[in-house]
Amino acid sequence: MQLQQKWKLPSRTTPIVIIGAGGIVTDAHLPAYAQSGFTVLGIFDLDPKRASDVAKEWAIENTFSSLEDAIRFGSEVIYDLALPPAAIAPVLSKIPYGATVLIQKPMGADFAQACEILRISRDRDLNAAINFQLRFSPQMLAVRDAIEQGVLGELLEIEVNLNVNTPWHLFPFLKTMDRVEIAVHSIHYLDLIRSLVGAPKGVFARTMGDPRSPDMAQTRTTAMLDYGDQLRCVLSINHNHDFDPKFQNCKFRFEGTKGALITQIGVNLNYPEGEPDELWHAKSGGEWAQIPLEGSWFIDAFVGVMSNVQRFHTGEDKFLVTSVEDCIETMALVEACFEANELASHRLPSADI
Repeated sequence: MQLQQKWKLPSRTTPIVIIGAGGIVTDAHLPAYAQSGFTVLGIFDLDPKRASDVAKEWAIENTFSSLEDAIRFGSEVIYDLALPPAAIAPVLSKIPYGATVLIQKPMGADFAQACEILRISRDRDLNAAINFQLRFSPQMLAVRDAIEQGVLGELLEIEVNLNVNTPWHLFPFLKTMDRVEIAVHSIHYLDLIRSLVGAPKGVFARTMGDPRSPDMAQTRTTAMLDYGDQLRCVLSINHNHDFDPKFQNCKFRFEGTKGALITQIGVNLNYPEGEPDELWHAKSGGEWAQIPLEGSWFIDAFVGVMSNVQRFHTGEDKFLVTSVEDCIETMALVEACFEANELASHRLPSADI
């Protein structure tokens, strides 16, 4: 079975200016760009030493002394905004009119900030995309292709199950956030699901902390997305499985009338070392067969999302897959999950007869 696993690279590339020099840049953006032959023209960070160190490590020619210096290239470059959510809108409001921008997910810290980012993008006529790169991972491109080809028949089940021991100490900035698990982790899964089957009619969600991760607002989530009477969609997320890794798990299950696909998202297992991504297919009543994958979420998905941005910038792609116009719907879904979390639970009926 032949399934798409890669986004086509651009036939010609546009230089990239990176704004922000945090861990995601060195762990994913820069390795992906180096692998694909994308040119990074320069980098800017509020911490000049951090920017200088990253530039030296990755042989980047320019470090910029100010944001104004970094954006002086107008629309002749692609701006890669690798910023904390609350910093996106203020920086985006200074990006040159008509420029192409890739913005690190999420699209702001909440739905109000997402709407502000959308407004700024429209007002400044920006070609703006959000870096929801899980859609571009080899396994999820293959899943989308299989669904579109009808390999699974009519889709009946989407289930996400994560049971891992996430080393939260690697992300100290999360300690100050009121919204953690859904906002920075499960948002990837919600975005992917919405991109595959559209927005649900409604949601049930409960997200909570755990005494084993006392500094984090939430590290566990249960969510059900309402797609009517046929498609059942559920997420069960636990980042606190502090036991032998034998039963750690991070899988998607897509099941339909003709067949099923099961994926393993390897980067979340034994993080940050990770394990390989996997994709398995079975026809209805048949045995499971593994589909070889050409890469993994980290870092190949980052190649894919930038390839789409690059190709759109030069006219090779006709649409931005993760445009702000599309991703505002993901942010609305995330907001609905948090609102559902605040609703009071229904009491059990009394048996007093």
